[in-house]
Amino acid sequence: MDASYLLDLAGFFLRWLHVITAIAWIGASFYFVMLDNSLTPPSHRDLQDKGVDGEMWAVHGGGFYHSNKYMVAPRWLPLPARLHWSYWESYSTWLSGFALFTVLYLFNARNFLIDRAVFDWTPAAAVASALGFLVAFWLLYDTICRTLGQGPRGDAVVGACVAALVVAAAWLACQLFAGRAAFLLVGAMMATAMSANVFVWIIPGQRKVVAALRAGQQPDPVHGRRGKQRSVHNTYFTLPVLVAMISNHYGWIYQAPHAWAALVLLMGASALVRHSFVARHRAHAQGRPASWRHAALGTAFLVVFCVWLAPPPRATAAPQLAGTSPAGAEVPVRFAAVQGVVTQRCVPCHNAQVANKGIELHTPELLARNSQAVYQQAVVLKLMPMNNATGITDDERELIRRWYEAGAALH
Repeated sequence: MDASYLLDLAGFFLRWLHVITAIAWIGASFYFVMLDNSLTPPSHRDLQDKGVDGEMWAVHGGGFYHSNKYMVAPRWLPLPARLHWSYWESYSTWLSGFALFTVLYLFNARNFLIDRAVFDWTPAAAVASALGFLVAFWLLYDTICRTLGQGPRGDAVVGACVAALVVAAAWLACQLFAGRAAFLLVGAMMATAMSANVFVWIIPGQRKVVAALRAGQQPDPVHGRRGKQRSVHNTYFTLPVLVAMISNHYGWIYQAPHAWAALVLLMGASALVRHSFVARHRAHAQGRPASWRHAALGTAFLVVFCVWLAPPPRATAAPQLAGTSPAGAEVPVRFAAVQGVVTQRCVPCHNAQVANKGIELHTPELLARNSQAVYQQAVVLKLMPMNNATGITDDERELIRRWYEAGAALH
């Protein structure tokens, strides 16, 4: 089989697996955070005597559920031999994501990681730096959590420092890597920290607590505090990671001036929206009205993002390429002009010898057949040419737009 087809096949199935495992991980995380923030002290004496610290009643799927939380262990029976552990979702998500990153980006570093207009370096250096980016973020983040999380305002200090670290990392990634890869790396570094939280601290700490309880010993409370801290961080990282992964599919975002700031706005809005959900669960459990201020602030961030990246009016396009008359009325675009742009900007990667993604554009008939794909990728999404390697201009994208929307005629 063709090697490029095999890579596409591997990318497709790895992406599918990654989405499935991510849904499982995020779903479990969201459920337990909701449960934690919805618990109320038990009102019945029998639950209090059993050592229940919090309870929640829920209705779903035609039945009623009664969830109980024990901060240490039940008083009324030994710790059960069979416990459900939530960790395979995290590990599977990271492993499938890293495999996908390897297939799509590391194996094609010259085309996907590197934009010579941003930073000109070798594929080997770019690959090593991308991997180092993931490791360095985890080490810095973990150091912040371990050294600055003490004291009554420790959580706030850690939160501010982690936020500053994410902003700095977003800026640095956009100075070193191609825009699409930079956005993906920012999401991947946070996802790596999330999975490392589970692998390095949360699950080992829980195992130590369980072992101490089974041995009849008092567990060290540091494991509970640390596990809680990292779990809270994970839930606030979730939506910023998702928006970083999604936004790298939209060229008009990662190709924008100061794209790192646009990404920070999106991630900030996502974190605020996530906090709004957490705060609402807590408010409902306490019987008070839920506040909308965090959701409103997140929405304001999104409004700023939309206004900032809004394209200029089309009338500002250069008349010689956009085909506008002095009065502003659009005039027909000649196919020869469009073919000249496609031949220069697109055909180097889409021809009879090199047909990336199975698309060939070297003849008028092939260009007409694939006109919708060209319009979507080059005009609407601005994903192609990849990293704008051939230097297509906004005026040339506008020329393709006018040709396609006028019917994509071959004359």
